[in-house]
Amino acid sequence: MVMERLNSNLYLQNCYIMKENERLRKKAQVLNQENQALLSELKQKLSKGKNSANTTPDLNLSSTSNPNPPNSS
Repeated sequence: MVMERLNSNLYLQNCYIMKENERLRKKAQVLNQENQALLSELKQKLSKGKNSANTTPDLNLSSTSNPNPPNSS
């Protein structure tokens, strides 16, 4: 009787672990897809930066900075 209860508890824990594992696997898959999309976007921006006169790519790190300020003279 004790062994059956222990076995049942272990079975339920195993089911919970498998369910949590599947949830984490799906989350990791989504994060990997987002990472790949961001990497692709970064590569495109770097490629465009190399092809233009400005060799420093704008990675939108600061929205307030202006890389080409107007000429005040």
